[in-house]
Amino acid sequence: MRHNCRFMRLADHFVRSGDTLFRYRGQLPLLMLPVFALGMLDARLPADLPPAGRAVQAAAVLLALCGLVIRVLSIGTAPEGTSERSTTSPRASRLRTTGFYSIVRHPLYLGNTITAVGLGAFTTRWYVPVIVLLLGLLYHERIAAREEAFLEDRFGDEFRRWAEAVPAMVPRLSAYVPSDTPFVWKRVLGREFHGLMAIASVVFVLDISRRGLAGATLTPDPLWGWFFALSAAIFVVFTALKKTTGMFRT
Repeated sequence: MRHNCRFMRLADHFVRSGDTLFRYRGQLPLLMLPVFALGMLDARLPADLPPAGRAVQAAAVLLALCGLVIRVLSIGTAPEGTSERSTTSPRASRLRTTGFYSIVRHPLYLGNTITAVGLGAFTTRWYVPVIVLLLGLLYHERIAAREEAFLEDRFGDEFRRWAEAVPAMVPRLSAYVPSDTPFVWKRVLGREFHGLMAIASVVFVLDISRRGLAGATLTPDPLWGWFFALSAAIFVVFTALKKTTGMFRT
């Protein structure tokens, strides 16, 4: 009995710390930037990368974009009243159990982690994505504990049955159940262009940092320069449309 009591106190600690992290979850990824900087300083990459190095970086960016795709597919089919956006505490009037939520309980955090690992791999230092993965799991675990405590209190047995059948962060593809709601492009386009801009910005900064450390001019590799320019154009246009029109309202 004493062991269970200690376990519950630890679980309560996870929930309390998760409550704090939930409020600042948008800023937490910034704590990983020093790890990226350390990787670039340690890598000492040449100004002009050999084909193997360019291939590693291209694969890293594709991995980061895969994380964004997971977010897009999860958000695009979210019914009204599920996973409502809030900066203070979790909110939901419905429990979502189909689509991506039928194979993993926290697909948005899975997507975030994959994106962060991909950006870490862009440094070409093996330990950077490992550190990023561990940091991501550490704080997502606590935020997820806070959200699950809310969902269990809100939905009771319905949540417990779903949680027993669906893994938290490692998808079980064989359990996939198609979403019971159609994909809503307006919702995705109105929210996830920020994610594309964030990925492109980190890649751009890391690339010009690499060239600067190698003693070259602070100009990006053409591929990443165009990637950043395209992402920035999308960001500016979509931000203007969101503020001046109702195009993205659902």
